[in-house]
Amino acid sequence: MATRLASNGIIGLSSFPTISTCSIRKRPSQNCIRSTVVAELLRHALGTWTGDLRSGSGQLSTSSGVLNDLSYTFATRFENTRGTNPEELIAAAHASCFSMALAHGLSQAGHVPERITTQATVVLDGLKITRIHLTTEGVVPGIDQATFQAAAEDTKVNCPVSVLLTPGLEEVTLTATLQ
Repeated sequence: MATRLASNGIIGLSSFPTISTCSIRKRPSQNCIRSTVVAELLRHALGTWTGDLRSGSGQLSTSSGVLNDLSYTFATRFENTRGTNPEELIAAAHASCFSMALAHGLSQAGHVPERITTQATVVLDGLKITRIHLTTEGVVPGIDQATFQAAAEDTKVNCPVSVLLTPGLEEVTLTATLQ
């Protein structure tokens, strides 16, 4: 995606880091392509499940090693037992992506935030994730609530995790508060 200025004056997420195909060549030529491409990043995780659904257990690990053989069970997923589950990890991914993307959009528009904090609440209804509610608070000098709200609404639609999740959900809702 190329950089674009959103209709609300906030630079949208399509301004995420890109690389020019010219910059990766040692000697640019006249035939150098002047368009930009999004740098492709690969992230990996491994999930393993042993046994049946109710009495079995699983472990998950990430290639970074930050999560290493983290256990999850039927109880941690469906009975609120202490431990993680796929929905909590989705919430963490969405909250962190949203906060970074909102900070990026605001910064590109000249409003560098002091802090963006986002909570994502994932709703599992039966065996389907149906909704996500984002609650974000920001400390951003020099802007008003309306500007913050507009930037947050743009981010709700355009952050990479939102783009992935939204088509499968009934709704994504947002509460945005400028502190």
